[in-house]
Amino acid sequence: TIPSEIGYLYNMAHLFLESNKLEGPLPTQLGNLKSLTDFWSFANDLTGSVPSQLGQLTAIETLDLSYNMLNG
Repeated sequence: TIPSEIGYLYNMAHLFLESNKLEGPLPTQLGNLKSLTDFWSFANDLTGSVPSQLGQLTAIETLDLSYNMLNG
């Protein structure tokens, strides 16, 4: 799973987690990463809803959550 503590990495700009067999939901704490410009987490086994907190990522340029089992 993606640990909720990832939300403490406030200055992270790029997060690439593709094809790692990650399971479970996306943590809502991802919304804390205000400097995030690229988030790739495609081709995993993530489930559940896409957290509304991802809408707080105002610097995001690339967001790829394809090939997961997400909804919402």
